Amino acid sequence: QVQLVESGGGLVQAGGSLTLSCAASGRTFSSYGVGWFRQAPGKEREFVAAITWSGGTTLYADAVKGRFTISRDNAKNTVYLRMNSLKYEDTALYYCAAQIYHYSAYVRDYGHWGQGTQVTVSS
Repeated sequence: QVQLVESGGGLVQAGGSLTLSCAASGRTFSSYGVGWFRQAPGKEREFVAAITWSGGTTLYADAVKGRFTISRDNAKNTVYLRMNSLKYEDTALYYCAAQIYHYSAYVRDYGHWGQGTQVTVSS
């Protein structure tokens, strides 16, 4: 099993940057695909980005493509989400999720979730 803890959220002005981290417990984290999702108040949880277990392939939502970058360091059991050119509409609670030997843009495909980290972008 894997447990996930997100960090790095905070308050930032529009146009600014943040880097989120998703730290995982467990010796087999390198076997897990990881996705980042976000949920704004009153809205459904939506896909942001995903990365394969090796880090060789990534996937992005159209809304963040070109601004966000997902990466991972399996030696540190950590996945990162670098967020540049932040917009007010990026404000949300950001979650990371993991699933063994699988990655996708769908909430239903992930069996392990963190508690989330809040990102607030001021306009």
